[in-house]
Amino acid sequence: MGPIRQTYAGTKEFPPITRAYTDVSQAVKEKGLLQRARGFYALVGLAILAGFAGCIVAFFSLGDSWWQLAVAAASGILFTQVAFLAHEAAHRQIFASGPANDRLARFIGPAIVGMSVSWWSTKHTRHHANPNRVGKDPDIEIDTISFLDEDAASARGVRRMITKRQGWLFFPLLTLEGLNLYALAFRHLLFNREPIKGRFREIALLLVRHAVVWTPIFVFLPLGMAIAFFFVQVAVFGVYMGASFAPNHKGMPVIAKDAKLDFFSKQVRTSRNIRGGWWATWLMGGLNYQIEHHLFPNMPRPHLAKARPIVMKACEELNVPYTETSLIQSYAIVIDYLNRVGLAARDPFDCPMATTARRGLGPAA
Repeated sequence: MGPIRQTYAGTKEFPPITRAYTDVSQAVKEKGLLQRARGFYALVGLAILAGFAGCIVAFFSLGDSWWQLAVAAASGILFTQVAFLAHEAAHRQIFASGPANDRLARFIGPAIVGMSVSWWSTKHTRHHANPNRVGKDPDIEIDTISFLDEDAASARGVRRMITKRQGWLFFPLLTLEGLNLYALAFRHLLFNREPIKGRFREIALLLVRHAVVWTPIFVFLPLGMAIAFFFVQVAVFGVYMGASFAPNHKGMPVIAKDAKLDFFSKQVRTSRNIRGGWWATWLMGGLNYQIEHHLFPNMPRPHLAKARPIVMKACEELNVPYTETSLIQSYAIVIDYLNRVGLAARDPFDCPMATTARRGLGPAA
């Protein structure tokens, strides 16, 4: 078959559009859509606090009951909602002051969610600068899941077995993403030799967070129930996080490493919005407006919907595809894309009929 040669989008597919971003940005500023939305975020914060208070009351009221798993699931959802706030603070969407946003993100990320904000910020900044660009976007780098054909073709052992069916396995694997994020936080802070701002403060916050969250569970619940509580909470957190971020770029055009593209084309053509209005915005923490978020990363969540018609009009005038699907359709696209990439990990000489015969499920070829 020869080496894998996946085709990537480049300048010919994405012709540069001069002044596009400047014009859209001006229209957004005139509408006041970059102004802070303190009242909105105050209400979100209060709602999350009320949710956690309800979980704590339910935990101690239920005692030795398998209904505790419902509390575990609810707390997993709440931790994801806090992760959305940490993401927005890191983008400086919440406060007018940059340092105030940074302080909030650096506290609630490790102290409540259990993630390293220094790790997240470094990775996420690179992603925003070059979404879906080969060699520059860490979100499409090789991991348990392969997002590029050549990465899938290089898979060996257990990873090869996973890669062959990675589309179907994607959501089940997300049940482990919470544990992965916790592990990545400690690995980044303990073993990364590069200077990290607030390294020991983050480590301390992470240790306190895990002690405060997990100690009561293992103290007040029977061991089996405590273990089940732990895994349900972490699984819900991982699936919710992954299901919120996955629809945004997976299955959209992948850009060649050396392609020279203007900012507007690069951000719009590689991003996908999710229809649904207010409920999708609540469910996904504003990530449903991924196009607008990538064009204006510091735009507060409630203003993204107002920026949408401005961006859509510009795309229509400039003949730039504006991609928007339903949430279910986006998941189908992600699964299909990952399965197609996973084909590169399969044996090209593996005959389906021969495989069936070897399994004794049909006549020999």
